[in-house]
Amino acid sequence: MNHLSEAYLDIETTGLSLHLDDITVIGIYIVHGKDDKLVQLFGEQVNSGNLLKTLRGTGKIYTYNGSRFDLPFIQTSLGIDLGKNFQHHDLMYDCWRNNLYGGLKSVEQQLGVDRQLKGINGYDAIKLWWRFRSLNDHTALRLLLAYNKEDLTNLKAVRDILL
Repeated sequence: MNHLSEAYLDIETTGLSLHLDDITVIGIYIVHGKDDKLVQLFGEQVNSGNLLKTLRGTGKIYTYNGSRFDLPFIQTSLGIDLGKNFQHHDLMYDCWRNNLYGGLKSVEQQLGVDRQLKGINGYDAIKLWWRFRSLNDHTALRLLLAYNKEDLTNLKAVRDILL
């Protein structure tokens, strides 16, 4: 019996460049049996110590396109190779095997997974972060974190359907 938790991981960034942009949010949805916990590191909280502490006790990390985006971004920014330290399962490839293509939101629609925050995408997440940082707009931060949380919980919903 596996007593380790599973974690769903999704990051938000200031852009798409591993070398020019920064991680703004690391969202981690930890599921251990019937217990679950959401941890969202943002701003100065985004560091290797906080990430590793949050993932302690995790057996497997699930992402969507994490092999090409989230994990390389974390390795470049924080110096942690999550793929080496944890089992990693990129749900995008399961989607492809099931003829489900596009980003996570597109796959959700194809699978009938509902999304409360309709019309918000990764580019909006970048703008919300800058509104928070430059204008101290805490409403923008709350919306960004709600968007990240929905990505995480929907990652689990997609996993539950496909696996």
